[in-house]
Amino acid sequence: MGKPGAFLDIRRKDSGYRPVEERINDYSEVEIMLSDDERRQQASRCMDCGVPFCHWACPISNVMPEWQDRLYRGDWRGAWALLQETNPFPEFTGRVCPSLCEASCVLGVNDEPVTIRQNECAVIEKAYELGIVTPRPPRQRNGKKVAIAGGGPAGLSAAYFLNRAGFSVTVYEGDRKVGGYLRYGIPDFKLDKNFIDRRIRVMEEEGVAFKLNARIGSAPYAFGTNGADAELVDSKTLEAGFDLVLLTIGARAARDINISGRENAGIVQALDYLSLQNRTLAGESTGGIEPVTAYGKRVLVIGGGDTGSDCVGTANRQGALRVTQIEVLPKPPQHRPPEEPWPLWPKVLKTSSSHLEGSERLWSINTKSFIGRNGKVEAVHACKIEWTMANGRWNMREVPGSDFEIGADLVLLAMGFTHVVQEGIVRDFGLDLDERGNIRTKGSFHTSNPKVWAAGDSRFGASLVVRAIADGRAAAEAIVRAL
Repeated sequence: MGKPGAFLDIRRKDSGYRPVEERINDYSEVEIMLSDDERRQQASRCMDCGVPFCHWACPISNVMPEWQDRLYRGDWRGAWALLQETNPFPEFTGRVCPSLCEASCVLGVNDEPVTIRQNECAVIEKAYELGIVTPRPPRQRNGKKVAIAGGGPAGLSAAYFLNRAGFSVTVYEGDRKVGGYLRYGIPDFKLDKNFIDRRIRVMEEEGVAFKLNARIGSAPYAFGTNGADAELVDSKTLEAGFDLVLLTIGARAARDINISGRENAGIVQALDYLSLQNRTLAGESTGGIEPVTAYGKRVLVIGGGDTGSDCVGTANRQGALRVTQIEVLPKPPQHRPPEEPWPLWPKVLKTSSSHLEGSERLWSINTKSFIGRNGKVEAVHACKIEWTMANGRWNMREVPGSDFEIGADLVLLAMGFTHVVQEGIVRDFGLDLDERGNIRTKGSFHTSNPKVWAAGDSRFGASLVVRAIADGRAAAEAIVRAL
């Protein structure tokens, strides 16, 4: 695959970002694109490695070597044809996937894997440019109808594959637009929402129906869905009108931190902050909720993951006075540690485009309390901690005398998510929850209600966009077999 020996002569070349002084003043995508010739060169580095561990590591089982070879040879149509057979939305994963495949690339042994994610993005954008991506409705319908509750990545993936198989699919979305976390969580500078709209238009022309601003049963959804224009959909009516109902409602119960001073104003959940910014930028209603701005404020982000990074980039664009990000875990190594050998996914230091735009990052920091004045947060009381291994478990110990304060006018909690939050749906459909608070499934996607299935984050907890897409596809395949 690719050009034999090319990896010896051609170094990995990342797409790179627009200049900081330019991108910090707008919300346009920060990553740039290489020329077609440069992209073909990067694809040529794919080796005939015998065992494609990249394929093994990919949640959606993309056949990387095959479409890399097509790309190297300039066969954009062939590359797209192979890619879209396994991945319904390369325009999403090509921008926001953490590239599990690249960690398992044979060239990753020397920290120079093939630029698979960027190549994927280039292929789908070239396919749109060449007019290859066109609506492909099924030749005939099979008479079966499936309702999908939730228009995030898992629901959209299931809808895509079920529609191709001839099912009549209706997606019920509780918000005013489809996309879920893709639209209302990920900032525009990482994923322009026009790419979501473009894909939805194709799906609509292929026959997928979308019901927006829909409340299923007694389950409240996000902003603006409880108004007079909300469509109320009774759960029993839904069960009676469809052969099967698939729940892809996500897991959006954010982790909180219950310490002294939590009641002070100015302490905001990260997803609420990011969602309000995305809605404001799109000119959408925020349901009467005032957008949160970081302008002129000292911003503290608690949580060192991708969501925390998105908060850093957003706060800088809003004109924050200073941005600090803290993480309770220790600082990861720069390179793959011995205990996580190739081809496993290594926990290494990730520096995003947002971090490069300006922020202070601190590790092994525990938040002890919030300090407020007149009901508003003004600082955080924290301390340094040490991590030790005992009996196979990591233990956290406070470093004596290490207490300190971080001034903050806005604190963003980016500590991840725990379980599903649409308790009304769970109750109305008569579903069981597991010990983590997610919808319990038996077998594969079956819930305690024989006519209701679940897929994506709602059944296994908050995870990656690419895993949600993979689970949506697997659920669709299981529904095809069942019906």
